Amino acid sequence: MAKAMARHILVKTMDEAQAIKERIAKGEPFDKLARKYSTCPSGKKGGDLGEVRPGQLVKSIDNVIFKKPVRMIHGPVKSQFGYHLVHVFFRD
Repeated sequence: MAKAMARHILVKTMDEAQAIKERIAKGEPFDKLARKYSTCPSGKKGGDLGEVRPGQLVKSIDNVIFKKPVRMIHGPVKSQFGYHLVHVFFRD
């Protein structure tokens, strides 16, 4: 079965997610921004979701983790929880 290692930042608005994505693009560390801004409990771990398998997360995030290119920041991706920035490290 497929699995992946990913991290994410969850915020309330698309504008906030876009602003954080721009800060990452300018070189700010993803994990530091996750600790500061993410509303998900994973934010305390720098946004680390650990090892995930298909179907464990909401569909919009699952699609990013298992269908989009790895080692890129994807998003903002909307879910019922808010807007996510998703970084996939590894997938097999």
